[in-house]
Amino acid sequence: MPVSTYQGSMAGNRSSTATEGLPPAPAPPVEAAARKRQAGQIVRYLAKEYPEAACALVHRNPFELLVATILSAQCTDERVNLVTKDLFKKYPDAEAFAAAPLAAIEKAIKSTGFFRNKAKSIKACSTALVEQYGGDVPQELASLVRLAGVGRKTANVVLGVAFGQATGVVVDTHVGRLSRRLGLTAETDAVKVEAELMHLLPKKEWIDFSHRMIYHGRQVCLARRPRCESCVMLSICPRVGVER
Repeated sequence: MPVSTYQGSMAGNRSSTATEGLPPAPAPPVEAAARKRQAGQIVRYLAKEYPEAACALVHRNPFELLVATILSAQCTDERVNLVTKDLFKKYPDAEAFAAAPLAAIEKAIKSTGFFRNKAKSIKACSTALVEQYGGDVPQELASLVRLAGVGRKTANVVLGVAFGQATGVVVDTHVGRLSRRLGLTAETDAVKVEAELMHLLPKKEWIDFSHRMIYHGRQVCLARRPRCESCVMLSICPRVGVER
C-alpha cells in the first residue's frame, strides 16, 4: 500500500514554537522516503532503549493469550492480569469456557469493563475452537478473525506473540498515538495506521516494534504530558500534537 501524503493534515497540526526549555522540534517527514528513514531511526532507538520489551499480558499458552487479549479491550493490562490469575484457574481451556454458564463468566470478568459483550465473545469463541479446532487456537489470520471477539489486532497479537508470525503490526492506542506524534502517519483509523506501518517497517520488526512503542508510550511518551526531556528520540521527533 502506498504511504499517504499528509503535507496539509500533519504539518498543519504542528505548532511552530518549541516546548519551553527544549530545542525546536524538526518538521514532520512528508515524502515517503523520508518517512521510511524516520521509521528506521525509530526502530533503532527503540531497540536500544527497550531490548527486552514483550507482551505485558500474562499467559501460559496461545488460548490464554487469546482470552486475555479479548479482555484487554478498553481495559489496562494490569487489570486483565489480575482477573486472569483466578479466571484461568477456574477455566483452564476452551472446553471449560464453552461449558461455563454465561453469567458465571460475566461475574468473573466484570471488573474489565464491557463484561457482557466480552463474556459472550469468549464463550462463543471457545465453543468454536472446541467444535472446529479441537480446542486449539488456529495459526492462520483468516481463521482467527472469524472467531467471535477477534479482530485484526487481537489476531496479530496472538500470532505474533504465541506463534512468532509477523502477520501485521499491532496498533493499540499507544502505537497509534506515538506513530502520529513521531510523524509516521496522519491516520486515526487503526487499520489505516497498520497499513502504513507495514509499508514503512521491515517485516522482521513488526512484532517487536509494537511492544517497544507500547513500553515507550507508557513510560515516556504519555498522552497528555509527554516526558520529552527524557526521550531518546527527542532530536528526531516532530512532536505532532504536543501542547506548547
